[in-house]
Amino acid sequence: MTAPTHTSLFPAVPDSPDAVLDGLDPEQREVATALHGPVCVLAGAGTGKTRAITHRIAYGVRAGILQPGSVLAVTFTARAAGEMRGRLRQLGAGGVQARTFHSAALRQLQYFWPRAIGGEMPRLVERKVQLVAEAGARCRIRLDRNELRDVTGEIEWCKVTQTVPEDYPAAAAKSGREVPRDPAEIAKIYTAYEQLKRDRGVIDFEDVLLLTVGVLQERPDVADTIRSQYQHFVVDEYQDVSPLQQRLLDLWLGGRDNICVVGDASQTIYSFTGATPEYLLGFRSRHPEATVVKLVRDYRSTPQVVQLANGLLSQAKGQAAQHRLELISQREPGPEPGYTEYVDEPTEAEGTARRIRELIAGGVRPSEIAILYRINAQSEVYEQALADAGVPYQLRGAERFFDRPEVREAGLLLRGAARAGAGTDPGMAGTDVPEHVRAVLGSRGWTVEAPAGSGAVRDRWESLAALVRLADDFALARPEATLSDLVAELDERASAQHAPTVEGVTLASLHAAKGLEWDAVFLVGLTEGMMPITYAKTDEQVEEERRLLYVGVTRARLHLFLSWALSRSPGGRATRKPSRFLDGLRPGSATRGTGNRFAAGGGGIERGAAAAAAAKRKRGPVRCRVCGRTLSEAGEIKLMRCEDCPSDLDEGLYERLREWRMEQARELGQPAYCVFTDKTLLAIAEVRPEGAAELSAIAGVGSRKLDKYGAEVLALCTGGEPAAAPGDEAVAEEPEK
Repeated sequence: MTAPTHTSLFPAVPDSPDAVLDGLDPEQREVATALHGPVCVLAGAGTGKTRAITHRIAYGVRAGILQPGSVLAVTFTARAAGEMRGRLRQLGAGGVQARTFHSAALRQLQYFWPRAIGGEMPRLVERKVQLVAEAGARCRIRLDRNELRDVTGEIEWCKVTQTVPEDYPAAAAKSGREVPRDPAEIAKIYTAYEQLKRDRGVIDFEDVLLLTVGVLQERPDVADTIRSQYQHFVVDEYQDVSPLQQRLLDLWLGGRDNICVVGDASQTIYSFTGATPEYLLGFRSRHPEATVVKLVRDYRSTPQVVQLANGLLSQAKGQAAQHRLELISQREPGPEPGYTEYVDEPTEAEGTARRIRELIAGGVRPSEIAILYRINAQSEVYEQALADAGVPYQLRGAERFFDRPEVREAGLLLRGAARAGAGTDPGMAGTDVPEHVRAVLGSRGWTVEAPAGSGAVRDRWESLAALVRLADDFALARPEATLSDLVAELDERASAQHAPTVEGVTLASLHAAKGLEWDAVFLVGLTEGMMPITYAKTDEQVEEERRLLYVGVTRARLHLFLSWALSRSPGGRATRKPSRFLDGLRPGSATRGTGNRFAAGGGGIERGAAAAAAAKRKRGPVRCRVCGRTLSEAGEIKLMRCEDCPSDLDEGLYERLREWRMEQARELGQPAYCVFTDKTLLAIAEVRPEGAAELSAIAGVGSRKLDKYGAEVLALCTGGEPAAAPGDEAVAEEPEK
């Protein structure tokens, strides 16, 4: 059975209630026709849950069983609420309210404030960071920008879990939270923050829910008015409700049971915000007479992707695992998931970018491809690799790397150091440039060892560490470079990443990818310490990491690639291990304590540095063209020689190539490295290729760049001038007569 499809973007409104049910599968139809009493829909990824609940509402309205104004559908994002309203309009049920919890509560609070409390409603403060900073100052506790963000997050968690300041230390310890400051200090700041709001007559986002709860509890007349209007409730993503949201929902219901909840415990990934699947999992015990429907027909993903998703959850533990749904794909078979082991992170990024180019060449649109990672700080190496490969991209759910405050601040500091003289001092050239970068960034929080825990402090460190690694790579590629040269390179990169992209590959964290889907998904950085993340200590925290990976897997419709790197940087020790979650799933591995249940199926594992691995499979190992030693490091493979072997660089050719590259970059409106990287230019100037075959053998010169730039580069190598590109020839003028 295939997923129901529409013949146009705006299908005709169904002409009867029964027509609303057309195209639904048996389980979706059961949901749509269960209009009375409590209903619990357990809906797996890709099973059409939004379709089922919107058709349920529309069928009830069109059949005259539900009045449009009596239905309140709540979800968690404005985007999801908007999508729900749009679908309901298309089905002829446009009068139904579909809102987020906060939007619905704010609307009620604004309406009933004069009657229930009197006077003007306090101003809503959308960003509480400044108030938290002032609260810290009142307590004589100085918070830097990162601690400020994390303490603000802790206050938000307290409010949605209904934790008062004096109970915070015990509650944080019980939940296993990684706290950014001493819990007693956070409790003091929390108390001062609440007092500041009272003094200034303002409320925050969480107060909207708290005050609405308070009004409904204290004013039965207001509660009765709301309950007389809303008699039927639908809650989407029910696994993500917080205790405060559940309290509000109970007050809306007022003891009635006309409620339909939809969720999947296997997609609970926001516990750090107070979300809990307990209400979904305990729905049947609270409502013994409830109708329970399971949606397991997956219309999104191929059987191969679904098999991996099911296998991932089959090893899960805990309460949520007991309620997992075994998905059944409704699509035609597709390619097996691909597993690739790389020698280091830059090589993993290059390999990912190369495969993306192959997919695009095969007809997959860039906007239908996503790279998903655990934390936002992982994005930079993929941004760079995609830029090098000429692939447009867009970041979702995070600032662009060079827009992050700590990166902008680091750029200003490095620019100041370069102006002060370090940037032009020959003594700071080459390997001393990374040392100077470390010294500058060390004054702003970078350390050799990563900080413990999660949150803004860790994110800041990861961003600065990415700049340190970038400096290392830059110095390796340009031994003669100074700090001023590095600053210019950073400016080029920042300029390229700010360029608008209409059609681009999506880069996103796994959390930001929830609710989205693509034809091709690359799950990268799947190593122990990243997936599960280092600070996942308890069994439940580890299981949430497994669910996060499950969410990532189920974003893929057709192509799925999983990869990991054995070391962080080229030449580093290969001490990393692939994620434990892949044990028994990737070929050649076994589930701990059991046999290898999945080894017979699935795609093969590719290993090693991208270029080296390809070379070993196709034409043997890559060897140094000077001494003959087998090369394994990405930088050496690009140069096709050992770093310490003598270079026969043609300096004149190298300078001509650099000038030519700069001109190309200006014409394209892109940074120079998007044409060829410095390392590739060095290799060309050392090899001095005489033909296309020799040029294409150099790492960094793929078929696309060979077609685009090959003739011009070869002309430069033979001492001539670059040939004009086809169509660019000057029109010869006829001599005057």
